[in-house]
Amino acid sequence: MAKGLAVTMRHMLQKSETQQYPEVHPDLPARSRGVIALVEENCTVCMLCARECPDWCIYIDSHKETLPAPEGGRPRARNVLDRFAIDFSLCMYCGICIEVCPFDALFWSPEFEYAEYDIRDLLHEKDKLGEWAATVPPPPAHEVGAESPKELSAGSRPAAARRTAPPAPARGPAEGASVAPEAAQGTAQKATRDTAQKATRDTAQGAERETTQDTAQGTGQGTGRDAAQGTGRDTDRETARETARRPAAEPAKGPESPPRREPPRAMRDIRSIRPPGSLPKNAGSPPQKKDGPEGER
Repeated sequence: MAKGLAVTMRHMLQKSETQQYPEVHPDLPARSRGVIALVEENCTVCMLCARECPDWCIYIDSHKETLPAPEGGRPRARNVLDRFAIDFSLCMYCGICIEVCPFDALFWSPEFEYAEYDIRDLLHEKDKLGEWAATVPPPPAHEVGAESPKELSAGSRPAAARRTAPPAPARGPAEGASVAPEAAQGTAQKATRDTAQKATRDTAQGAERETTQDTAQGTGQGTGRDAAQGTGRDTDRETARETARRPAAEPAKGPESPPRREPPRAMRDIRSIRPPGSLPKNAGSPPQKKDGPEGER
């Protein structure tokens, strides 16, 4: 109670200021929500303001027209605004339509003297909204060193002016020459290494399959002596193939010496080559019983 009386006494002792309205208009701030103004040239009939309005007080009508493209190009279609009306008897001045407009077609104007005797007269069309656009104050000044407001820069720039991008700096021939050989050399080395590894893997798989087939056939058809001789021949052949399949020891590479290219190896048997996904002939057949002393064990 004492605080309330203190506030009352403080205001009683101050000098009162009377504003002579309507002869003297009040000095309203730039962000005052008086009325919504429309810049018709910026409107693209995207309908975002009408869709986001919570009171559904914005009415928009438009039609499409085809314009011939310059220099004999493809004609283009654009939306032409026919009607843009706002019913201020329903508007609650939330400002959502101004916030969602992507092309800055709606602005707040500090004008507030548009009262009417009939509520139906508060529905204003685009002509009246365009007149209020002239009363929109300029945006406040930016800080020192900041970019200029886009409203002022767009108004001062002529419509036919176009921005040209600065040319990209050309790269010197020395830089390209130093990078290209290294990239090409690394790609060639990787391709050669992958080819050699694939050929070695295919040769090893073919040799193992052939050894299994030869051992089964030689053991099942011959006598004990023939089986022993066939087994010895298969063992010698497998040893020779294992020796040929082992890659030669590569010499130690220096920090700056280029890698040594390995010569291609010739295939010993043409039957080792098969299409991918195929199976050997005797892969699903049951193992045959061996004759002789090895089969009795």
